[in-house]
Amino acid sequence: MSKNNDTTLLNEEIRFPEVRCLGDEGTQYGVVSSSEALKIAQDLGLDLVLIAPEAKPPVCKIMDYGKFRYQQEKKQKEAKKKQKQIEIKEIKLSVKIAQNDVNYKVKHAKEFLEEDKHVRFRVFLKGREMSEPQSGVEVLKRVWELVEDIAIMDKEPKPEGRYVNMTVIPKPKKVK
Repeated sequence: MSKNNDTTLLNEEIRFPEVRCLGDEGTQYGVVSSSEALKIAQDLGLDLVLIAPEAKPPVCKIMDYGKFRYQQEKKQKEAKKKQKQIEIKEIKLSVKIAQNDVNYKVKHAKEFLEEDKHVRFRVFLKGREMSEPQSGVEVLKRVWELVEDIAIMDKEPKPEGRYVNMTVIPKPKKVK
């Protein structure tokens, strides 16, 4: 009954000479020996769970451990559901991109930003372009001028290996 995957000590695993024992319904049993606390738990058909090992004396609670663990997992799943996944869309550009192509890519970026997605603009540097990554930064600055009205720059244009990256996020929507 005391096999558990986490580090919580249960029943016979608790080897402190004395523990402060709490009941499932908030009942205070006071400071008792570990064996006595275990006997109380077994009489009630519940588990003795160590909840505060650092306390003097350590604090144990008499509870149904299976039910407790189930509720903890349920809380974790609920918290995970509430987390918002951020989707990053990547738009690739080159140093020698024509302005009409930039406009086309920016149009797509604006659509992504309106859908509350983050957008990473990435300029790929080929051959000799790698010796002057500043040209990639200039392309991203041109792009930024076109999206700055609806976006916030999250990461400045920055050379990273063969790429120059810039990340933009949507501006927060004003609540009326």
